[in-house]
Amino acid sequence: MSSSVVVIGGGLAGSECALSLAARGIDVRLYEQRPHGNAPAHHTADLAELVCSNSLKSLKPESAAGLLKSELALMGSRLMRIARQCAVPAGGALAVDRTRFSEAVTDAVLANPLIELVREEVCELPGGPVVVAAGPLCSPALSEALSELVGTDRLAFFDAAAPVVYADSIDRSIAFSQSRYEGEGDGDYLNCPMDKQCYEAFWSELVDAQRVMAKEFEQKDLFSACQPVEEVARKGVNTLRFGALKPVGIVDPATGRRPWAVVQLRAENSQQSAYNLVGFQTNLTWGEQRRVFSMIPGLEDAEFARFGVMHRNTFVDAPRALDKTFAIPGTQVRLAGQITGTEGYVEAIASGALAAANVAAELRGDEVVRLPNTGAFGSLVAYATDPQTDPYQPMHVNYGIVPPLEGGRLRKAERYRAYAERALHDLKEYLALRPNLFADADGRPLGTLDE
Repeated sequence: MSSSVVVIGGGLAGSECALSLAARGIDVRLYEQRPHGNAPAHHTADLAELVCSNSLKSLKPESAAGLLKSELALMGSRLMRIARQCAVPAGGALAVDRTRFSEAVTDAVLANPLIELVREEVCELPGGPVVVAAGPLCSPALSEALSELVGTDRLAFFDAAAPVVYADSIDRSIAFSQSRYEGEGDGDYLNCPMDKQCYEAFWSELVDAQRVMAKEFEQKDLFSACQPVEEVARKGVNTLRFGALKPVGIVDPATGRRPWAVVQLRAENSQQSAYNLVGFQTNLTWGEQRRVFSMIPGLEDAEFARFGVMHRNTFVDAPRALDKTFAIPGTQVRLAGQITGTEGYVEAIASGALAAANVAAELRGDEVVRLPNTGAFGSLVAYATDPQTDPYQPMHVNYGIVPPLEGGRLRKAERYRAYAERALHDLKEYLALRPNLFADADGRPLGTLDE
């Protein structure tokens, strides 16, 4: 096998894979079609651009999302280090200044002498070790080449981006700073409170508002975790009140009481000059977004820095097309990122790190990496490559897919804590068995839990 690796796609997974391979002393040719190729969801030519939310989800160590970050710290993720350096206030979550983050990743790639960044579209899969991290917006030509190779039909779903409003257009006499729970930052979210009458009027207009694609979302291939807010609302008048607009943990300082519902806004950048509407990914037309979302108290005169948009995404039928390491059987091609159906920013980073470790193992003639299925990402890989997972739909890390604990039944908080403790114990033991693989070119460990 060649000692040079081709990585296709400069998103989160591809950038992580390239930097992780280079950290091991392996030459990489990283292909990214932007700015020359068509990438409808992107706005810049920078690598690792975040096209939807700027949140990388919870930092709580006992949560599945928080556990995944701990696992990546142990595995030495390059992008997670950069993300922490570009963090903006977000309570108990890790959110980043998206511009600083993508610029920092791009700079890291360009500064690495072992990585050659090639700005052109890949239409055919080359020979030798290849990692396809082309994302859910894989180009038509590469999608066709990949489809022929895996021998299955591609599946499709729609991903959604929430609108962003300028901070100085938010009415601060109504919107107030407060985190949902104590200890989750110093009021890192802005909250727009609704009483019952306001909420029900908003809900009525939301479910009847004009959408861009009125019928597409009735289909089963819409990923539930990225449902447009109007689709969630259509399931019932109180659905949003128990979801994205739940008022739990919030007290309106104007009334001293919990609101009937609350819309939360999260900072888009470190300057806090713009905020996104949390949970408001949408398929409404831009005119309807302006009309309906301006009904939210505090946003009556809001100016939109970006309206919400929808993107059509593709992914392979991983349980039947890939092996247990996301490789295409009988080839030197493996997949990483959302094209595998592992959904989420940090999950994409994890798949890039895993692809790098497996390519390095194969180049050295070592056994491939199979993370313990008790972990956040190990359980997701096991789920995504299990033939019993049928039909296959995109999935993010969660404790619903990890093996159950032995012993007596625990309450939720205790159970999640036990999941995390077991996962980190098992991963540390596994990594200890493969110290050379999870070390840099000079033999130093790639990561620790202290990062």
